[in-house]
Amino acid sequence: MLVSANVYSQERIKDVRTNPEKYFLKIDDVANSFKLLPPPPQPGSTGFSNDEARYLWGKMQRDTPRGDQASADAHLSGDGVPDAMSEAFGIRISQKTTPQIYKLVLRMREDAGDLSTRAAKNYYMRTRPYAYYKEMTCNPKDQEKLSTNGSYPSGHTAIGWATALVLSEINTERQNEILIRGFEIGQSRVICGYHWQSDVDAARIVASAVVARLHADKQFAKQLKRAKKEFRRLNRKGLVKKSNL
Repeated sequence: MLVSANVYSQERIKDVRTNPEKYFLKIDDVANSFKLLPPPPQPGSTGFSNDEARYLWGKMQRDTPRGDQASADAHLSGDGVPDAMSEAFGIRISQKTTPQIYKLVLRMREDAGDLSTRAAKNYYMRTRPYAYYKEMTCNPKDQEKLSTNGSYPSGHTAIGWATALVLSEINTERQNEILIRGFEIGQSRVICGYHWQSDVDAARIVASAVVARLHADKQFAKQLKRAKKEFRRLNRKGLVKKSNL
């Protein structure tokens, strides 16, 4: 059976056109991370010296409670993102308790983690720190899979930061807790040895860019409106934890 070139190309697309439950955007909708970001620091440069220093800092955190959190932060698939952000948000984010917020968080995950980082990741295919040093991470079971995926910029960081930006718009009173938690998810990648600090810093830039673009998308705007309405109702009922910061 002959398959047309058009059908074949459509099968290779990975964005809202082929996965409408996992994306809001098409790849051409987002800022091109390769064009937006500078190249990653090269060995011998001042930037790379900072990356090396931060890698050593991360290793020192692993046998601490912060290291345990970093290991847990590696799991952002499934309900990982809602679980990671719930405490900071002030209420459990789940399909049962907050279905509209839950749907928003899960559907934008790959816009942030994949689309916003894809161009630079594919172009640079930067070696991850644990592979560069031939050392273990805080979560070894993911090492083989991630070794074939570029390190720059960090997809996990982009997910964490983009989600924090959107959730802090919904619950403005707890923006400090939410943004701190989103920042921590990125630093967890350094602690685990999955990413260089410059991968994480770059990811926050492209994550911010994709959130700006999401706000121009009609489907995202509709879902965000539903999420805000749901939050207001739950907040009026006194179900949302107040900020202590």
